[in-house]
Amino acid sequence: MRWYNCFIGLFLLASFVVRADESPTDYVNPFIGTSNGGHTHPGAMCPFGMVSVSPFNSYDPFDDPAFSEHKPYTYFYGDPFFSGFTHTNMSGVGCPDLGTFVVMPISGELKITPANYVCRYSEEVAHPGYYALSLPEYGIRAEASATLRSGIERFTFSGGEGHILFNAGMSVSTVSGAFVKIVSSTEIEGYKKIGNFCGNGMESTVYFVARVNKQPQKSGLWNNKELCGLQTIETEGDDVGAYFTYNMKDGEHVEIQVGVSYVSIDNARLNLDTEQSGFQFDTVRKNAIGSWDTELSRISLEGGTEKYKRMFYTALYHVLIHPNILNDINGEYPAYLSGEIRNSGNRSRYTLFSLWDTYRTVHPLLSLVYPERQSDMVNSLIDMYREGGRLPKWELCSMETNVMVGDPAIPVLVDSYVRGICDFDIEIAYQAMLENADTGRMDADIVRPGYKKFLELGYIPEPDGKKDNEASVWGSVSTGLEYCMADYALASMAKIVGKDSDYLLFMKRAGYYRNYYDSLVGFMRPKYKDGRWLVDFDPNPGVPAWHSQPGFVEGCSWHYNFFVPFDMSELIQLNGGEKAFINKLAECFEKGYYNMGNEPDISYPYLFNYVKGEEKRTQYWTRHCIDTYFGDDQNGITDNDDCGTMSAWLVFSMLGFYPDCPAKPVYQLTAPIFDKVKIRLQESYYSGKFFTINAGVNACEKSYIKNMKLDGERYAGFTINHSDLVRGGILDIVLEE
Repeated sequence: MRWYNCFIGLFLLASFVVRADESPTDYVNPFIGTSNGGHTHPGAMCPFGMVSVSPFNSYDPFDDPAFSEHKPYTYFYGDPFFSGFTHTNMSGVGCPDLGTFVVMPISGELKITPANYVCRYSEEVAHPGYYALSLPEYGIRAEASATLRSGIERFTFSGGEGHILFNAGMSVSTVSGAFVKIVSSTEIEGYKKIGNFCGNGMESTVYFVARVNKQPQKSGLWNNKELCGLQTIETEGDDVGAYFTYNMKDGEHVEIQVGVSYVSIDNARLNLDTEQSGFQFDTVRKNAIGSWDTELSRISLEGGTEKYKRMFYTALYHVLIHPNILNDINGEYPAYLSGEIRNSGNRSRYTLFSLWDTYRTVHPLLSLVYPERQSDMVNSLIDMYREGGRLPKWELCSMETNVMVGDPAIPVLVDSYVRGICDFDIEIAYQAMLENADTGRMDADIVRPGYKKFLELGYIPEPDGKKDNEASVWGSVSTGLEYCMADYALASMAKIVGKDSDYLLFMKRAGYYRNYYDSLVGFMRPKYKDGRWLVDFDPNPGVPAWHSQPGFVEGCSWHYNFFVPFDMSELIQLNGGEKAFINKLAECFEKGYYNMGNEPDISYPYLFNYVKGEEKRTQYWTRHCIDTYFGDDQNGITDNDDCGTMSAWLVFSMLGFYPDCPAKPVYQLTAPIFDKVKIRLQESYYSGKFFTINAGVNACEKSYIKNMKLDGERYAGFTINHSDLVRGGILDIVLEE
């Protein structure tokens, strides 16, 4: 054990040495958001990677009630037991799935059930593209890295008998079923069933090929907690896996590679062979870090505290995880809904579209800084329409989960187009939007639940249990307001393509938000079918704060009362005019009704900008939210990150501008955190220059904007057009305390 302890000491020393040539990756802390409900993970991956190699620490070997909150997810900061590395994971989501192909190193006696082999761990280290920990009980140092479609782990032993376990049946998906086959003494292949995300019932399959770099003394399979006979070369079931056994010298290591595909075992092998030439852990790690440096360096910072830099670059890091690559190295992928094998050609096919969340912040940020990625994502959405006859709502591995409400793909498509992402078939995209909004389609109640009543009555009615038995939608007000947002976006696209009658029709529908506003109480309020307002109405949050009040999705009327981003002037009048509007908006914050941990009200801090003379309130509350709801440790995200949505809010807000209305290429301005920011604009879509924000020395110590200049000319107002930003230039901001 002496060598082992020396190894750990040297490793930790190396891990905390800051390189002279600092890069954005030096400021990324992958542990941010791994507690406090953030549901991120600290695993190793590449930007937008299909594979992420992450620790699985939420398995509870003692059925301890303290684990009950964490069980559905692979990782929760502080949970004490390590049960291996997973290879497919989601970041920041509210329901579990994936977490497949669990690789666990142990020493001593061969154990094949998690309850017997899980162990305590220590000395975690996580950087972009790299993760490591120590397993003192086994005398093992475990390290992980990844390419886009494959993972690699390196296990350094302190001597004696060692084993590499490959648990194919274990995951966080509620779907059971797996298969493992021995291809040779150093290679296995198989698959795992996944799905039922948020109880939606859909299932799919993910395939693998795994190989070790050293000939084992023995190897074999297990099924249902029992070792299979030596002659068994394949097995299928819910609890299946393979093991490789070695007699290890002190300091000797074993590497294992895992290739993944959602198409076939052959493609998993092709992905692995193409992306990893031989076993070269350090090369894979170096390349992974390099890929993160390249992507994160599109935004450079000067000034600000070390904490703020860690918050910023980790937030940007989280934005670049999902949506992620679905297609294999040969372009093949499973088609939306059918699973039929298609080919993406020269483009990348993306998956994991948490659109109800990401349409608000993630996709506008990608459009600005990573437009080539957003282009492929938009084309992925359109291809899903071609394949499945509808635009997706919450797509996962080509399955449609139908999670959340509204029709959020439409704002993504339109917002991308008006921001300059125009290299997609606009006619097909427009057709797809119209068909999603068509109440005559056979699956209309699935694509847009409640939309028929929305058009018939001008609102979606709240069921009255005493008078009708109509099926309800989740959140009659929330769903209706989301349809208003989607129909505004559709109207905007209709105007672009010259469909004037469609424009008038969908603008009318977008205006139905007025039918939810009860002027007597001053809130958006559910209505019954006969036009009566919901009785026993309470606009305030429940306990916990995200609990859905009648008529609302994961919230209450306070969280939706100002969610009409496309018609703020009319909304202000509905709320009694500018003074009354500002007082009510301020009350939302001052009385603690604002919920930073969920999406519908995340733009609220910026709404003060809509009343002249009140802009300092936006600057105050954005800085307050940054400092209150975000941080640089494991608790640094409040509630689910939702596939980067909250992180994207933080990135925008720290930069000093925010896209408060999808499908409108305008940003609201606030006081930036950093002294100087440079955003590199991609030449293939924008000017190829930099947009620079100069805020002066010690900007983070000042909260309010005194005056501004754009390219040397005095700049009035507190918005900036996307077109002004992407042509490049300099925004000088003078701040004051």
